[in-house]
Amino acid sequence: MTEPQSVLILGGTSDIGRAAAIAFARAGWRVTLAARDPQALSRDAADVATRTGTEVATLRFDALDTGSFAGFVDALAPLPDAVVSTVGLLGDQRRAETDLDHASLVLRTNFEGPALILGLFAERMVARGSGTIVGVSSVAGERGRASNYVYGAAKAGFTAFLSGLRNRCFRAGVHVVSVQPGFVRTKMTAHLELPGALTAEPDMVGAAILAAVEKKRDVVWVKGVWRWVMTIIRALPEPIFKRTKL
Repeated sequence: MTEPQSVLILGGTSDIGRAAAIAFARAGWRVTLAARDPQALSRDAADVATRTGTEVATLRFDALDTGSFAGFVDALAPLPDAVVSTVGLLGDQRRAETDLDHASLVLRTNFEGPALILGLFAERMVARGSGTIVGVSSVAGERGRASNYVYGAAKAGFTAFLSGLRNRCFRAGVHVVSVQPGFVRTKMTAHLELPGALTAEPDMVGAAILAAVEKKRDVVWVKGVWRWVMTIIRALPEPIFKRTKL
C-alpha cells in the first residue's frame, strides 16, 4: 500500500490555511497544521478532522521567531512532501506610516518570516531531490498603491522571492508555486467592503492550492480576472497612476 503524501501548512489557523487543510485532507493527504496559538491549532485541527474524517497533526510555529526556524525544520522527520505558507497580516496602512513597530510587523509577517522558512525547506528538499513549496502572496504586490503600500511592498518581495526560488529549484526536482488570491472573504478582511466579482471564498483558494500542487502549476490566479486587472494597473503610466485613488 502506497503511503499517502504529506503536507505542512504554516499559518494553519488562518481561514485560507484551514480551507487548504480541508482540501488536502479530502484528497487523501496527511495534514499537519502549524501556527503560533496552541488553542486555535487544537480547535482548527479538530474542525478539519470532523469535516474530513482524517486525523490532523499540529505543531507550534511562530513566523516572527526566525531564530527557531532551523530547529523547527530539522525536527521534522520525515520532511513533508509539500509545505504551504498561508502566513500573512494585512495590518493598517495609516498606522504603519507613523508607527515603525507596526510597519515592521507587517513587513516581517508577510515577507521576512515566510521567505526565510520556505528558503530553509527548499534547501532540505533540494538535498532530497523532491518536494513542493507553496507561498500565498497577493495581487497587492503587483504595484504599490497608496491604500496599502507597506503590505504591498512585503508581498512584492515575497512574490519575487518565490519566483527566484522556483527558478533556482526547478532543476533539482523541487516545485515552487506562487498563489495570487486577490480579495478573499476572511477574518482579516471582515472590516472591508469587498467587490463580489473580484472576491474569492477561502474554500476556493484552498482548492486552487491543492490543484496547483497536484498539477504542478507555477503561478496561480485564484480568480482569473485579477490577471487582467493587474495587467491594466501595471501598464498605467506613472503620471496617471499617481493620481488614482487605488
